[in-house]
Formats: sequence, structure tokens, C-alpha cells
Amino acid sequence: EFSNLSFKFPNTKKNVLRDINLTIEKGDLIGIIGKTGSGKSTLMDLMMGLHQPNKGKLLIDGKSINFDNKSIISWRKSISHVPQTIYLSDNSILENIAFGEFKEKINVKKVKDCAKRAKISSFIESLPMGYDSKIGERGVRISGGQRQRIGIARALYKDSKILFLDEATSALDEKTEKEVVESIQNFDKDLTIIMIAHRLKTVEKCTKIIRIVNGRVQSFGTPKEVLK
Repeated sequence: EFSNLSFKFPNTKKNVLRDINLTIEKGDLIGIIGKTGSGKSTLMDLMMGLHQPNKGKLLIDGKSINFDNKSIISWRKSISHVPQTIYLSDNSILENIAFGEFKEKINVKKVKDCAKRAKISSFIESLPMGYDSKIGERGVRISGGQRQRIGIARALYKDSKILFLDEATSALDEKTEKEVVESIQNFDKDLTIIMIAHRLKTVEKCTKIIRIVNGRVQSFGTPKEVLK
């Protein structure tokens, strides 16, 4: 929940976001829309606890997040974030999905399941080396859409209950994007997904949409209410 939240960057006078009041429920699929520079990414960063608001509060389950103690660390650990540009190392696809785990501790079955949910398993299994295939520094041997889906599989592997997608499906065609979002949502109804979309079609199936205009929430409601 955001309660009367406002934010401005250090050494600036103008608020990027002003008087934001929002409540997101467990299991919601939230779409954030707005023009470039309207404050969409800043809103998502505040939700993730990456910025401290100048005014107001960020509350989780009714408890205010304190940016000076363990509550903010605990919150950040509970989420997964998939940015538009995914960092991939020059290791195997298996190691990139289970990023940060020792190779001998990787749960291969879980990696494959997450790849299936991210709609990238068919491509991986078509490669001669399968999940052991090397993808090059920053994933230069695969397409932008394939990189994004590996990034989504990585986020799912973490078992987080809140998933932030910051234009993380922008390189996918409309059909694949729809399949990926539906696959993620249908697998775990308790998973809360918050996504910034570059196409209005992407957010049509969201439970709620936040429309940001000039740093304010112009509308917050169902797709029927917001996209009318």
C-alpha cells in the first residue's frame, strides 16, 4: 500500500510522483501505463523499496516499511525484478536461469519447469547442447526476446511471491507476450505481478491498471474502467 506518498530525487525541487494512494492485493496482476517520463519506472522502484519516499509511507500487510532497519531488506529479498535489458553471463543457460547458485546445487527439474512457464523451453531443447548451451557474453548468441524469457525464468526460479516486470516482454511479439503472461499467472494464483507495459494490449487482462499522468495516479481500476 502507498499512503499519501510523494517522491523527488536528491538535489531537485520538483516531485516526480505526488500524493500517491494505492492498495495492491495478493494475487493481483497490475499493469502500469503512462507516457514516457510520466513516472512509471519510479513508481515501480518505490514499490520495490529502491527509493525512500520524501513524504508518506510504503506499507506491507499494514506495516510501514522502515528504510533504516531489517524490514526493507526483508522486503527486497521477497521480490523478483525483471528489467527490459537482462544481464546474462557467458555460462550455460542452466546457470543463467539458476543465477547465483553453485552448479552442483542447481535443481535441474525446477529450471526446466521455470523455462516452460516462461515459454523458452522449446527453444532451449532444440539446441544441440540443450540447457548446457553457452549463450555468449550478455547473451549475444540469442535474440532479445529469448534473453527476456530467460530473465523471466530466472525470476521464477527464485520462488518470489511478487514479480516486477519492467517492460520485460517488450522484445516479444504480441502472441508470445500474451502466452508468457498467462502462463506465469495461471501457474500460481497467489503470485502478485506488477508490470510496466509498452502495449495497451498487454494490460487488457490485468486485474487492475494504474495510469500515471505527470507524476499522479490519474486512474486506478479494472481495465474496463481505465481503458474506456
